[in-house]
Amino acid sequence: MSVTASTRVLALLGDPVEHSMSPVIQNAAFAEAGVDGVYVTVRCAGEDLAGFMKGLCRAGGGGNITLPHKEKAAAFVDVASPAVRRTGACNTFWGGADGSVHGDNTDVDGFRGALRAFVEGSPRGLRALLLGAGGAARAALMGLLEEGADEVLIYNRTQERARAVARRIGGSNARVVHLLEDVRGEGFDLVVNATRVGLAGGDPSPFDFALLERVGGAMDLVYGSEPTPFIVSADQMGIRATDGGEMLVQQGAASFERWWEMPAPIATMRAALGRGPEG
Repeated sequence: MSVTASTRVLALLGDPVEHSMSPVIQNAAFAEAGVDGVYVTVRCAGEDLAGFMKGLCRAGGGGNITLPHKEKAAAFVDVASPAVRRTGACNTFWGGADGSVHGDNTDVDGFRGALRAFVEGSPRGLRALLLGAGGAARAALMGLLEEGADEVLIYNRTQERARAVARRIGGSNARVVHLLEDVRGEGFDLVVNATRVGLAGGDPSPFDFALLERVGGAMDLVYGSEPTPFIVSADQMGIRATDGGEMLVQQGAASFERWWEMPAPIATMRAALGRGPEG
């Protein structure tokens, strides 16, 4: 692929970004679809986020937002999707004809697609334990509720953040767990890790599955070339588990479709990540 003055630039903005596989899957998708674009990563401080977003959009580009900026990015969006307004987080942005910043939270669609691919049967009626209260957790909570989860318990080290997420998105279907010890002996159909624990080498598992009487499955929104600590911990207990690779592909496909207004070559994106058709 040749990059020219007319090539559209899409960038992943966050800190850290060096671990991301988004450039691999997006550039493969761009090549397969024959679009004139290039996807890059930019390590970005919070105070520089608005400038990068507005500059890229005015140049006809856009991109994605990753941690820790998804909530901050929502404040810089001129035209926000319902998912951005409900979650208070933005992970996908692009420029309008007038250079305005359009934003969506494709993590919601990404999580819903990954959830449907993972659970056995319908997600409707699930009882879930959600770890975290940041941008990824907000998308996971909205996705769980839209897929018909019956109850979601939220645990975060900062309880006020967890309460804010529960109030904003969960309504009567979400409640906050003050201590993980409070769920000892309980059963969950699904445990979701939406924290950043697992990104850094040597991280411990963010959860001890031995606390629970029953776990139907475990989803980690973190991914890597090796199984994450959360996945290893689940495997040791004989619990079905999946990492964030399929969510990455699903949200990336949704982002592609916002930018280019055409179906994403999702099989190509999975192959670029090294995943099979089942995610």
